[in-house]
Amino acid sequence: MATGQDTQTQGGKGRTRGRPRSFDRATALEKALMAFWERGYEATSVSDLTRIMGIGAPSLYAAFGDKRSLFDEVVQVYAGTHGAFGDRALAEEPTAREAIARMLREAAAEYTDPAHPYGCLIVHAAINCTSPEVEALLRERRNANIAGLEARIRADVTAGLLPAGTDAAALARHAGAMIQGMSQQARDGARREELEALAEIAMAIWPHN
Repeated sequence: MATGQDTQTQGGKGRTRGRPRSFDRATALEKALMAFWERGYEATSVSDLTRIMGIGAPSLYAAFGDKRSLFDEVVQVYAGTHGAFGDRALAEEPTAREAIARMLREAAAEYTDPAHPYGCLIVHAAINCTSPEVEALLRERRNANIAGLEARIRADVTAGLLPAGTDAAALARHAGAMIQGMSQQARDGARREELEALAEIAMAIWPHN
């Protein structure tokens, strides 16, 4: 199995000599992330990726596998970096209401940050995509996010922090729809302040004890 290293024997002893890559893998992966985020999966070709990442096709395949494998890794990196604000809010805030309010505020900031493409990669990368596997990957992530919101809301209902009759599933889908809609509006040019105002309106419908 190829490991990116040569083994040379001298004087009866094995000596491993590394063959370092001519590029930084993490930097190349971040460049691929930006390309998929901006263009989507379908519209980003392998030739686009090699040009943007600054590597040849053989290096891309050796380091990341094919385009689909690279995209899978990009999605994992995105979820743990640019897209991690939602999980942080759910983990750190004491109630579902506060967590989702923070999530919407941070979405407004993240989705309009000029340091990277606007909107959310998980929402937009499968637009006009002919790969059912990629569509399923992103759909499952979006649905998992909504399921996480629903679980947190149900926990608050059980704890008496929200009224007993609260429709946790509908409230979670409302929050998910707001986040996905804010992503599209950011792509369409909405400013951070406009999305923050939208977030305030979204939270106004939440039930109170």
